Amino acid sequence: MAAPQSSPRRVAHQMLDRITGEGRLMSELLAAGALDRLEPADRARAQRLALDTLRGLERADRLLERHLRKNPPLSVRNMLRLATVEICMGGDAHGVVNEAVAIVGQDKRTGALKGMVNAVLRKIAAEGPAAWVKLRVPRLPKWLRAPLVEAYGAPAVAAMEAVHFATPPLDLTPRGPATDVAAAVGGIVLPTGSVRLGAAGQVTSLPGYDSGDWWVQDAAAAIPARVLAAQPGEAVLDMCAAPGGKTMQLAAAGARVTALDLSEARMARVAANLARTGLQATLVVGDALEHDGRYDAILLDAPCSATGTIRRHPDLPHAKDGSDFGALIDLQARMLDHALGLLKPGGRLIYCTCSLLPDEGECQIEEALESHPGLVVDRDALARPGVDPAWITPEGGLRLRPDVWAEQGGLDGFYIACLRM
Repeated sequence: MAAPQSSPRRVAHQMLDRITGEGRLMSELLAAGALDRLEPADRARAQRLALDTLRGLERADRLLERHLRKNPPLSVRNMLRLATVEICMGGDAHGVVNEAVAIVGQDKRTGALKGMVNAVLRKIAAEGPAAWVKLRVPRLPKWLRAPLVEAYGAPAVAAMEAVHFATPPLDLTPRGPATDVAAAVGGIVLPTGSVRLGAAGQVTSLPGYDSGDWWVQDAAAAIPARVLAAQPGEAVLDMCAAPGGKTMQLAAAGARVTALDLSEARMARVAANLARTGLQATLVVGDALEHDGRYDAILLDAPCSATGTIRRHPDLPHAKDGSDFGALIDLQARMLDHALGLLKPGGRLIYCTCSLLPDEGECQIEEALESHPGLVVDRDALARPGVDPAWITPEGGLRLRPDVWAEQGGLDGFYIACLRM
């Protein structure tokens, strides 16, 4: 028998199985070619189906538990989840149900359950859409929600979860005037200078992509380089550079940029992005803890839990459980110590993480200040266009949360601090 033909739903289902069953991140699956079997037009649809399902997983499970006598195997549950989310979000119930039944039926391990899948999904098609909108906004898992509630309070976390549940907009960092890029792509200019689009479609087809007029970068992720404010001719180290958004910002400012990253494959993306935009940087593949040199300024976007990116990466709470965060926090401290030793006298360092956990942000800076006599936090560096003084934390960093500018689609969670020796 010929192998079943790939389709967006089938591939989305396979990705869900690997994320929820194997703890794989979607970025890993995409890098490994999860979408390669699909035609280009279907790749975005498969990814969207998987992301929508992950965002709506709690609601889907609440609807399904009304019709399931016992818990089916994970692969079958994931097919039910995907179909439930698609139906409740306005998908064609007939087509969704038929393909879901076919996918389950074609697998020898689950084929006997296709009748159950058909019966449950027909009930979902009849009752689900009306019930869907009455359910609460899906919550973060307890392992992550509890420390965030402790840090920010339950109302703030609920506001973040509401942003997580919505499909995020697309942000671009312009190489030239933001107003020109916004006019070309049909976006708006955010107060910090990024350009935001509500529905971008295929990124590579947007005006200005081929000519390198902009690159994709969340508006929060663009702020650290703006706080660094690299000057023409300065020697600047982008210490964990991939995929290169900050490297391009620094190079566009005229700095002599060294982009450092441990991954050769990820550094290839940096090289490709630089080539498209016509910007230049020295690329170094290596361990940041072993790097040597002297720099006027350093940008350390340290490896972290990435909990601030859940609005764009809803797979993270389902693929991770927080067990590796302790090792990350230790690595951040060691990298920050090493980076400070690479600064020229009077130099400045931006420490940032795309994390919502204070242990990866505020606490790191407090401990660094205690460990390094003469080290100070430069609060004045934070006075950049669009930066709200309310975001400044007691120790002098910036705390960005997903519920910032929620009406416009929110921001990634980030922590940013500027240090001077």
